[in-house]
Amino acid sequence: MSLSLNAGTRLLVVAPHPDDESIATGELIQQVRQAGGEVRILLLTNGDNNPWPQRWVERRIRIGEDDRRRWGERRRSEVARALAQLGVDAQALQPQGWPDMGITSRVCDALGASVAVITECLEAFRPTLVALPSLGDRHPDHGAAHVLTRLGVARWQGEAPRMLAYLVHGREPAATGRVKLDSSVGLHMNKMAALACHQSQMALSGKRMRRLADRGERYQWVRRTPSGADSAVLPWQPPPYLQRWLRLTLVDQQGVREWPWRQAPLAMDGQGRHVLHGLDPAATGPRFLKLHMNLPSPWIFDRWGWCEL
Repeated sequence: MSLSLNAGTRLLVVAPHPDDESIATGELIQQVRQAGGEVRILLLTNGDNNPWPQRWVERRIRIGEDDRRRWGERRRSEVARALAQLGVDAQALQPQGWPDMGITSRVCDALGASVAVITECLEAFRPTLVALPSLGDRHPDHGAAHVLTRLGVARWQGEAPRMLAYLVHGREPAATGRVKLDSSVGLHMNKMAALACHQSQMALSGKRMRRLADRGERYQWVRRTPSGADSAVLPWQPPPYLQRWLRLTLVDQQGVREWPWRQAPLAMDGQGRHVLHGLDPAATGPRFLKLHMNLPSPWIFDRWGWCEL
């Protein structure tokens, strides 16, 4: 499916944090606006749980609750300036103020309310195109945002929009259905100017941020998968010595189910793969599974992350 933009295009960008909109979709946003279309940004968090750049910029060690709130307000003002640079009105920004590094917790603990936010945004804006984080993005907020967006689109009663997944953290898998956005020097320079508006992030990580944004914008069409299976082969082969700390989280329209790895309804198939059994074959809509380790770690990125069953 090719990407065609015109005056009827209504683009909804789901951004877990301030700066994702510029890094991943800065040129797509400009092209939609140039075609006469409309853009809306659903900003899930204020990016306030971001202590190392804050320590660097503010020359402080301890970060309290008030400090975090102030940092989030600063990042909110930066995203507003970045959107203005991209030609998007301030009214197009819909900030939710969810906890930074807490979107996975919202999936597990407030699934219905979180999906309702997505469906309300869809109903109010009625997008024809949705740009959402990739399910395979290694940042936990990004993968969880994909899950919530997909469930929201599946639940919405309106005409289903096309969906483009963007990757910020991690490597692109070899897959069909990719879209590489055509660009120009002017569009790219303006995108980098929008990125520069995120001064709080550029101060410590400017080189990494510019490297992420300097790539050509590539997307993956999100295709609806058939449902109705009562089992699924898992893509992971975790080592036995870790299994005592592992958990599986299953999320679909019916809700959330969790198991410690050793208590999950798993079996091995003839090829040595783990198979999850006991799925409801009558369930409709997308179904997602996450493998994660139930141990605290300073490493914020997912080791295994999500898959779609």
